[in-house]
Amino acid sequence: MALIDANYILRYLLRDNNRQFLLSKEVIENQEILLTDFILAEVVYVLEKVFSIPRDVIKSTLENLVRYQNLKMVNKSTILESLKIYSKNRIDFADSLLIAYHNSSATTKLHTFYKKILKIISK
Repeated sequence: MALIDANYILRYLLRDNNRQFLLSKEVIENQEILLTDFILAEVVYVLEKVFSIPRDVIKSTLENLVRYQNLKMVNKSTILESLKIYSKNRIDFADSLLIAYHNSSATTKLHTFYKKILKIISK
């Protein structure tokens, strides 16, 4: 199993550098990969802030990526839930991850001063 960084995923998704796209495509489509939530958070940040890609496009693109059979994640269902939260609310992806982790465990109490998070978890 291999780890990949955010740039590998970005080159694969954006196809903005053909050489790097082909290298990343080979790895992402053919090797067993461990994809971490913090790398995915960096990918979301770059797609949104640097490339101005709309949230709904980011959500659908990353949902498809996360569902690749060779991509392993510790909490795939939590990641998918965080993508939904992110696409529906004006919060950072890291905050949507926090909410999704909170929602996945009934015993988890979430301490925050961020009113948007408190509003979302009270729904």
